[in-house]
Amino acid sequence: MTARLARIFRYPVKSIGGEELAEVTLTPRQPLPGDRRFGVLHQAALHHLTEGRLEKWLPKSAFLRGAAAAPLQAVRGGWQGETLTLTHPDLPPLSVEPAADPQALVDWVAPLWADSGKAPPARLVEGPQALADVKQPFVSILSLSSLAALEQRLGRSLGTDRWRGNLWIDGWEPFAEHDLRLHTLRIGEVVVKLTERIDRCPATSADTRTGRLDGDMPADLQRLFDNTDFGIYGEVRQGGTIRPGDAVEIL
Repeated sequence: MTARLARIFRYPVKSIGGEELAEVTLTPRQPLPGDRRFGVLHQAALHHLTEGRLEKWLPKSAFLRGAAAAPLQAVRGGWQGETLTLTHPDLPPLSVEPAADPQALVDWVAPLWADSGKAPPARLVEGPQALADVKQPFVSILSLSSLAALEQRLGRSLGTDRWRGNLWIDGWEPFAEHDLRLHTLRIGEVVVKLTERIDRCPATSADTRTGRLDGDMPADLQRLFDNTDFGIYGEVRQGGTIRPGDAVEIL
């Protein structure tokens, strides 16, 4: 079976919602455009701001994140023009223009963060670069075959949302991507150099339909595979526009 790009996702706000794309144009040594463009800082991280602006990448511990608050994992939605439209099963829908009313998003997610035990949400910020969990300008690449195999081993559906990956590939052997570190892929007209496996945190333990924990995913991965990895990062080396259905070739 020929491997193909199956799905493309972008996450405009770190740990808060996400959207599926019909196509995307990638640029060499840049992340997926608009991915993790914003994040919500908690009060204990406000000292990182310079005159109210975020001028550097910060680790995930500075932000609201699903690993500390499982309810965040059930937020869905993305851009509709200049408006972010978000939904959650326990909240009314939100439509907001981040530049015009950043506090509206902070107030909306506050109940989802309330039981985290962390400092309260403070400010929506736009990063000088993608506010991903790693500082390098990577895209994340995951496998539908690996997901199906993991679901079979665990005996339950997991879905794609909890993994918050950018590019999903269909047609590889299960977990083949874990042996492709430092290999190069061609996806349509784009070339990506694979770099390192993605180590998974407790955020993946939440059911994204409900925002409630339904297991311990890092522990399950460790028990089944002697590691907590799922997916792999890559760096774009040759840019271009890609779409679901594009062939994926290991160079």
